[in-house]
Amino acid sequence: MKRILFLMMLLLGVAATAGAQDPQFSQYYASPLYLNPGFTGITPQQRFVFNHRVQWPNLPQAFSTFAASYDIWVDELRSGFGILATTDRMGSAGWRTTTVGLNYSYKIRLSEQLVFSPGLYFGYGINGLDRSRLRLGDGLEFDGISLDPQLNRLGNQQYFDFGSGFLLYSRILWLGAAFHHMNTPNLSILNGEARLPMKTTVHAGARIPLYSGPRKQSRGSYLTPSAIFRTQGPITQMDVGVNYHFDPVSIGVWYRGKPWETNVIGTVQQDALILNMGLYLPSLTVGYSYDFNVSELSTSSGGAHEISVIYEFVAKPLRKGVKKKNRLIPCPTFNSKPGFWN
Repeated sequence: MKRILFLMMLLLGVAATAGAQDPQFSQYYASPLYLNPGFTGITPQQRFVFNHRVQWPNLPQAFSTFAASYDIWVDELRSGFGILATTDRMGSAGWRTTTVGLNYSYKIRLSEQLVFSPGLYFGYGINGLDRSRLRLGDGLEFDGISLDPQLNRLGNQQYFDFGSGFLLYSRILWLGAAFHHMNTPNLSILNGEARLPMKTTVHAGARIPLYSGPRKQSRGSYLTPSAIFRTQGPITQMDVGVNYHFDPVSIGVWYRGKPWETNVIGTVQQDALILNMGLYLPSLTVGYSYDFNVSELSTSSGGAHEISVIYEFVAKPLRKGVKKKNRLIPCPTFNSKPGFWN
């Protein structure tokens, strides 16, 4: 019996690893370094970001993801530097993946209205499960301790990671792409091989003012439609939606799914309807979103809750020696703060 239970556990572990994909945030625009290294340094000068997502809270063991980052813009070097840490936990066996990485981007002003920002990511990760939380058949006989020697095959896998990306933006439009896990790291915890597929992300959006009056007032009300498409191995995903901003408040509605595809029973491939709200203060942005499942899971899973916190600040004034032509125009992505680099 214990061999059968252990074999089932191994098969499930291999299947989960083979089809592995990165956790995703519904508020992807509020986790910029996680989305694309090209966003590193898109800030007045310094920025702290915190994200937390709980998916399917009605299940016995919800999926829980944390991300935290810090980045800084160095105007003398026209470069952004950042650090990103994530941890993702799932399942009753405490399966956890933790990564820490460095981000870098360089800003190139192509014209008075256009900036190009390529970026790189170098990271280190570890994943595995907590063997003490496994309950095998013979553990019922020996006070919860399994004597099966095959259990010792399970361990933690450490790996290096590499990614890149770029962002092209003006005052009203942005377009970017990111390529994560370009080295397809091995995540197997069974001393075998289970490669994490490369993830490709394409995203774009715009900022549309809704008031054509004086300059200061025109910043107060606007729309930010946006879309993102991700592909990783056999998995594809698209999010599209719009946020309405009336400073300092925003509300938005988003759809996640693939309406051009149908599943085996002939219904449209759709995942969730997402509602979000945000509070935009001079230095602090707080966001909350909830995913309503519209797939076969319906509402029984409990959807997903997500919060984001962004704190931006300037530690020192722009150096007088920085030439005006090197001062960058502001990226319009979901912010209402005037005066970025100009």
